[in-house]
Amino acid sequence: QVQLVESGGGLVQPGGSLRLSCAPRGIMFSAYTMGWYRQAPGKQRELVALITRDGSTNYQDSVKGRFTISRDDAKNTVYLQMNSLKPEDTAVYYCNANWRQNYWGQGTQVTVSS
Repeated sequence: QVQLVESGGGLVQPGGSLRLSCAPRGIMFSAYTMGWYRQAPGKQRELVALITRDGSTNYQDSVKGRFTISRDDAKNTVYLQMNSLKPEDTAVYYCNANWRQNYWGQGTQVTVSS
């Protein structure tokens, strides 16, 4: 059974940092493109960042220069380092694994507020 286990969300003040982690179980992690998506209340889910199996990355324009996605294939884990957080980054963040099939995590809440 495939599970994408996310961690690292929480409440942070504007300008602060958080690091999200996602450790998929039951997939051949190194073969997958891994991504982070987010969904704010009343809005559609949107791509935040993704990293391919060869390490190529892609970011939503609004997070470029602030967020960094990385992967550690030895640990079967993908990370999203989020710096200089803004209130508009508040959302539920979802981990995604995509290759021959597409899998989603359960989501982790990130709230940026003073």
